[in-house]
Amino acid sequence: MDKLSLKKTRQNRRRMRVKRKIKLVHNRLRLCISRSNRGFFAQIIDDTKGHTLVSASTMDKDFPVMKNRGNKAAAKELGKILAARAGQQGIKSVVFDRNGFLYHGKVKEFADAAREHGLEF
Repeated sequence: MDKLSLKKTRQNRRRMRVKRKIKLVHNRLRLCISRSNRGFFAQIIDDTKGHTLVSASTMDKDFPVMKNRGNKAAAKELGKILAARAGQQGIKSVVFDRNGFLYHGKVKEFADAAREHGLEF
């Protein structure tokens, strides 16, 4: 195996491990994230209906202007925005689906900001 396929295999293994644990928690909304070098994306999903209730991205037009939308500062700002939008919808508690991404750096900053502004997970 080359390095890239090995990396994808490890990430997919982490992703499935997280998904198995999340399936054990029933009747809770899921906060799913995705990230890239250029942006950060988050959405709150109702798995029983298969609908996205709230979504936010650093690529949105109403996101504050920043030089780099893929760094920790942008992830922290996105956590604030998503928590505010969830509060408007009446969403208080969710399950955090980190989608195979390691819990440090951008992911940790996003989660901490969302917790500080009202989301419980």
